[in-house]
Amino acid sequence: MTERRLLRRLSAASGLGLAAGILTGCAGDMQPSTGLPSLYLPLTTSNAHVDTTAARDMISAYRKGRGEPPLVVDPELQKLAETEAAAMAVADKPSHSRTVSAAIGRLGYASPGANLSAGYHTLAEAFSGWRDSPPHNAVMLSAEAGRMGIATAYAPGSKYKVYWALLVAK
Repeated sequence: MTERRLLRRLSAASGLGLAAGILTGCAGDMQPSTGLPSLYLPLTTSNAHVDTTAARDMISAYRKGRGEPPLVVDPELQKLAETEAAAMAVADKPSHSRTVSAAIGRLGYASPGANLSAGYHTLAEAFSGWRDSPPHNAVMLSAEAGRMGIATAYAPGSKYKVYWALLVAK
């Protein structure tokens, strides 16, 4: 696939019109074995993990296009996202975002939000699904959010296979 064609595809998938900037920002995330950016790699193996830099860049570019500030990956929110994704995989069902948001708030974070989901096999799929869901989109575009953590967990024998946790806070 040519770079131009890949950029068009990425732009259409993300709806941002900023595909060139995202792809450039993730140039180090290109996978030599596939030649694909990490946002298109399937996370359906036990050693796969979401590329937090690519996720931050994609969500921040989306936010920028909507007049919101970029996000930074917060180490504590990242640990919480990893723990929550793993817990959902063990339980074989997505958690409730209100419960997780309340837990984030109890830890001292202001304006917490959570996108908890399952079944998306790539970062691009998860982003598109969240963008197309009004409650999930509101979390990504929260004007008060400045920090994030994002993680996946793979459960091969489960209904959904890949579980996602995106946590945001002030």
